[in-house]
Amino acid sequence: MKKNIFTREVKVGLMVIAAIFILYFGLNFLKGIDIFQKTNLYYGQFEDIGGLVSSAPVYIKGYKAGQVEEVKYDFSKKESFLVKISITSDISLPVGTIMQLADEGLMGGKVIHLIYAPVTADQRMHKPHDTLPTEVSTGLMATVAGDLMPKIENVATQADSLLRSVRTLIERKEISNSLSSIEKTTADLSASSAQLKGLLNNQLPSILNDVNTVTGDFKQLSGNLKNIDFAKTVASVDYTLKNLQTLTDKMNSNEGSLGLLMNDKTLYINLSNTANAADKLLIDLKENPKRYVSFSLIGNNKK
Repeated sequence: MKKNIFTREVKVGLMVIAAIFILYFGLNFLKGIDIFQKTNLYYGQFEDIGGLVSSAPVYIKGYKAGQVEEVKYDFSKKESFLVKISITSDISLPVGTIMQLADEGLMGGKVIHLIYAPVTADQRMHKPHDTLPTEVSTGLMATVAGDLMPKIENVATQADSLLRSVRTLIERKEISNSLSSIEKTTADLSASSAQLKGLLNNQLPSILNDVNTVTGDFKQLSGNLKNIDFAKTVASVDYTLKNLQTLTDKMNSNEGSLGLLMNDKTLYINLSNTANAADKLLIDLKENPKRYVSFSLIGNNKK
C-alpha cells in the first residue's frame, strides 16, 4: 500500500511557508523593493543621522536607486552610526562618490543622496561593501531659516519701533481728548437717532395721511379738468377776442359816435374851445357875481 506524503501536517506547513513568502514579498513590494533583483551593499559612517531609519530611500540625481538596509550604532565612537545601503547591481559608483544625509521635503524625514564625483578618463569604481565618504546636507528648513532670520529680526525691530510710536501716540493728551470728543459725538448721534426714530413712528403717519389727502385733491382736480370742454372754452375766448378786435377797429375808424369822437379833429377843437369858454365864464362869475346874480332880503331889486 502506497503511503500518502501530503498529510494534513504537510499541507499546513506548506500553507504557512507560502503565507510567510507572500507576506515578505508583499511588504518589500510596498516598500518598492524587488526581491528578485540583485543589489550591491555600501556603507557610510555618520556622527548624527537625524532620524534616518531603515527602508529610507536612496537617490542618485533624483532617481530612487536603492534603500537603507540597516542602521547600526556604537556610541563609544565619534561617528557612532554605520549606515548600510543597497544599490541595484547595474549601477556602479565612481570613486569619490559622497553619501549625503538630507531632508526629505518639508514634511520631515531623512533620505540618502549619492553625489557622484566628476568622471575622468581613468575613473575607478567602488567595489561592493566599500565605505563611502559622508556629509550632512544643511537641509531645506535650515537654509530657509538662515535666509529668513535676518529679515525676521529686521522686521521685528521695525515692529517694535512702530509699537513704541503707537504707544507714545496713544498716551498723548490730544488722543484722549479726541476719543472723548468721538464718544460725545457718538452719544449725540445716538440721541439724534432716537429722535428721528420717534419722528418716524409718531409724525410720519400723519404726514403720510396729509400727503394722501393732497394726492386725492389733485386727483379730483385732475378729474374736473378732464371733464372741462377745452375746445368750447377756447372757441368762446376766440369769439370774444374777435369782438374786441371789431370794437377796436371801429374805434380807430370814423364810423360811429365813439369813432368820430376819437378821430374827428374839428370836434376836438370845438370841445376844447367850449371848455375854455366855460372856464372863462366860471372865472368871471367868481370875480363878478353881482353881474349875474342879485337878490335882496327886503324885496326884489331888479336892475
